[in-house]
Amino acid sequence: MGKVKKVAFLTAGGLAPCLSSSIGYLISEYTKQAPEVELIGYINGYMGLLKGESVKVTDEVRKKALILTRHGGSPIGNSRVKLTNVADCVKRGLVKEGEDPLKVAADQLVKDGVDVLHTIGGDDTNTTAADLAKYLATNNYDLTVVGLPKTIDNDVYPIKQSLGAYTAAEQGAEFFANVVKENSANPRMLIVHEVMGRNCGWLTAFTAIYYHKMLKRRIKFVPEFGLTRERQDVHAVYVPESRIDFNKEAERLKAIMDKHDCVNIFVSEGACVKQIIAEMKRRGEEVPLDAFGHPRLDKVNVGQWFAKQFGERLGAEKTMVQKSGYFARAAAPCKKDLSLIYECCVKAVESALNGVGGVVGKDEDDHNELRACEFERVKGGKPFNVRNSRFRKLLVEIGQPRPRKTRTPKK
Repeated sequence: MGKVKKVAFLTAGGLAPCLSSSIGYLISEYTKQAPEVELIGYINGYMGLLKGESVKVTDEVRKKALILTRHGGSPIGNSRVKLTNVADCVKRGLVKEGEDPLKVAADQLVKDGVDVLHTIGGDDTNTTAADLAKYLATNNYDLTVVGLPKTIDNDVYPIKQSLGAYTAAEQGAEFFANVVKENSANPRMLIVHEVMGRNCGWLTAFTAIYYHKMLKRRIKFVPEFGLTRERQDVHAVYVPESRIDFNKEAERLKAIMDKHDCVNIFVSEGACVKQIIAEMKRRGEEVPLDAFGHPRLDKVNVGQWFAKQFGERLGAEKTMVQKSGYFARAAAPCKKDLSLIYECCVKAVESALNGVGGVVGKDEDDHNELRACEFERVKGGKPFNVRNSRFRKLLVEIGQPRPRKTRTPKK
């Protein structure tokens, strides 16, 4: 690859507390390391790339780049587009009938004079980036693709820690600190906190861990007047990687309800999804799929299903389901995430200027070295390890039995 003259950014998929910050740090680093390089951002992710819609990073934006690191969301917008899903791209008017979206995207990059494309997104975004990178290489396009691993699920192989996940867990804990007070509005209250995480329980587990830790370290109580930690604590955590004995859990949780007049459950939006979908199909209901072929989880409604499973068995007078996902994923990043985002952006710029493509992160297969991981090794679906010591400690402290069965990680 020759000298880099023009760099483009795009953000795609759902939000995470790292998109705006990643763009801010990338702009800042390019301004430091290669100020002559022209920078643009494609509007609304791959959609903007296909439509040729972009915005220029001006000198004024460069001066204010670090302001972006203090914001959530994405200043250039997101969308969910899979370049290999030709039918969906045609249906949405992004390409014409008979066109290959990968070629349309590649030709647009050439037309715009782009030498490096930075994709900031989760497993779907980066697998799409991998498809694009492969197409570019196969068809002799002289262009480098460097991705950054954004996903609050923290489920990308071989990345040790994806950007934004720490913040989402902290924000989910803060969210529930208010929601839990609803148990004082009604006797025998069952509260189900549904946390994002389609295939991976990391976010649910760490949201519960952070919340439990918050109660122990930050919040004081007046048990003599009914304000107890036990009433506000998490009483159960359910993730996709473990099986649940509903009968035994109902018995355990009913004892808690009888003693403390409330039960608080944290559950991943992907827990028991196959079982729920099977039940829906038996009733003749169809579950719509998104552009990537995933079931629409808002239609599955895991939190409500868990509320039904336990509500009657616990003798709950009232049940409440609250979802922290949109609250958590739109937040500005915490200090721990900011540090990781900055490290990854510095490495991403270095990799781009050296013509090295891949997804930048700490490579679990290479002693957690921060590097551009090869696209062919990058994919989603990495499960949460329920043997994680912090998670096991949480389960012991809240009296929940260890998972009966774990899903073995497969690459």
